[in-house]
Amino acid sequence: MTGNQDSGNGRIVVINPNSSDAVTDAMNIALDPLRLDGGPHIDCVTMSEGPPGIETQEHVDDAVGRICQLVKDEAVGVDAFVIACFSDPGLRSARELTDVPVFGIAESAFSMALNYGQSFGVIAILPASVTRQERYVTELGLVQRYAASQAVGLGVTELEGPSTGELLEATGRELIETKGADVLILGCAGMARHRESIERGLGVPVIDPAQAAVVQAIAAVRLRQTTVLAA
Repeated sequence: MTGNQDSGNGRIVVINPNSSDAVTDAMNIALDPLRLDGGPHIDCVTMSEGPPGIETQEHVDDAVGRICQLVKDEAVGVDAFVIACFSDPGLRSARELTDVPVFGIAESAFSMALNYGQSFGVIAILPASVTRQERYVTELGLVQRYAASQAVGLGVTELEGPSTGELLEATGRELIETKGADVLILGCAGMARHRESIERGLGVPVIDPAQAAVVQAIAAVRLRQTTVLAA
C-alpha cells in the first residue's frame, strides 16, 4: 500500500460480489496507486457467500440482495461505494439505499473510455458476458461509441492461469484489428494485473474498470468534502 491514507479523509468501500479472494487481491493491488497521501481510505471486501465468479444472469440477479444488504450495513462512515463486478449488479437499487455515491465498474469504465478514444472494445470473459455487455451499452445509449465485446473464453476462476495474459492480449488485438477499437476495457476485475502489459503490447489505452470507478469515487469524495468545508 502506498501513501498515507486517513479514514478521516473519507472511506471508499469496494465490493467484490463473488467469493474469489484472488480477484479481490488482484484488484487491491491494482488500486494501490490510488492510495494517496491525504486521500480517502480504500477498503476492498469479498462477499464470501457469493459464487466464485459472477458469470451468468442468474449470478447477477442473485448478487443484488447481498450487495444491497452490505450497503445498508456499511452505511455509517462510508463516503462512496464501488460495486466491483462488470455487470454492475444492484447498482440502481444500491443508489436508492444511501446518500453517498455508488459507482459500478462497467459504467465507470465506459465513461472513462469516452475520454480516451472514439471507439471502445471490451475484453469479456465468456460469450454470455458479451450478451450482457451489448445490452448494457444499449441501455446506456453508447452504441455509437462501442466497437464490440469479445470473449476470451475463460471463467473468473480461470483467470489466474499462466497463459491468461497472452489470451487477453490476443483478444484485444482482434478487437483493434477487426472491430476498430482504439481503447480497450478489461471486462472483469480479475484481469487487473494484466492491464499494463496489454497496454504496452498493443499500444492503445487499456482501462481497468475497478481503477476507473475508484478514480471517480475519489473525485466525488474530495469534491464533497470541499463543498462541506466551504459551507
